[in-house]
Amino acid sequence: MSEMRAAKVTVRPATLNRFTAVPIGSKKKRRVAAYARVSTNSEEQATSYEAQVAYFTKLITENPSWQLAGIYADDGISGTDMKKRDNFNAMMERCLRKDGNIDLILTKSISRFARNTVDCLSCIRKLKERNIAIYFEKEHINTLESTGELLITILSSQAQEESRNISENVKWGLKRKYEKGEALVRRMFGYGKGTDGQLHIIPEEAEIVRLIYGKYLEGESLNSIARILKEKGIKTIRGNTEWNVNSIRTILINEKYIGDAMAQKTFTIDYLTKTRKENQGELQKYYVENAHEAIIPREVFYKVQEELHQRANLYKKSSKKETESKGKHSGKYALSKITICKECGCGY
Repeated sequence: MSEMRAAKVTVRPATLNRFTAVPIGSKKKRRVAAYARVSTNSEEQATSYEAQVAYFTKLITENPSWQLAGIYADDGISGTDMKKRDNFNAMMERCLRKDGNIDLILTKSISRFARNTVDCLSCIRKLKERNIAIYFEKEHINTLESTGELLITILSSQAQEESRNISENVKWGLKRKYEKGEALVRRMFGYGKGTDGQLHIIPEEAEIVRLIYGKYLEGESLNSIARILKEKGIKTIRGNTEWNVNSIRTILINEKYIGDAMAQKTFTIDYLTKTRKENQGELQKYYVENAHEAIIPREVFYKVQEELHQRANLYKKSSKKETESKGKHSGKYALSKITICKECGCGY
């Protein structure tokens, strides 16, 4: 038998930088982008937002081996929901294109990047597949390093738990306010929010609210009222002249127009997606009387509620069959649906 030769090992040096996928020794500049985010629009956070943008711009432009690939920033946006973060999504879309031209993303911390663990890891893995690193300054983590994902999983879970705690604290605080009779107020048609945080009547808009209530009690339909307002050139709260049935109905059923306020009409069912749901009895509601100045007298408001209920429950009898079907209100004539035929039950 021939003698077995000793194994010979030849080491071939790496030619590509594992973190940038560019040749080792290459003088090609690393294309670096940065992402900044603050979650509220307060003055303090605005300063933080501007500081983050200025800091990363200076950091990248002063590094001779880096080339600025863009600063992406979302101002006043929650980190738990990716859908509303336009600049973050634009950055991700650019990175995932073949000609994305980004090698590295700098960000202040994991919580600035994302508070949702699943979304955070999903984005990191997509970028990792394209050899795009994310560097989290506060935690000193590079996502292309072997220990990166484990640390990120732990830390982003902590960030997500922090978001849950914040959400629970906010709910607790709101409940205490509601119990004291303090309802949350916001700008609505007919009212503006004053410097004291209370609703104050806007006279010109209040006249339109009274017109809507008056026309409805005169027998006009919701569609008809919307058409009248459009013809008069009256603008909605968003500044356009296109009124619709839902906006008219909302004004007619809103208790704030008699000076009262119902708190917790809706509630958040998922602190990550910020999905809200109408409160149909799942949680307590708090009704505050005389919370602010009224536009509509109570007796008028209650008459409108009765009329809404009556119109919603209109039924007509078939002339051929002894059956009933859902009817439809008509505001064409003053006595529409008021006079009923005793023979067939149909409204004149």
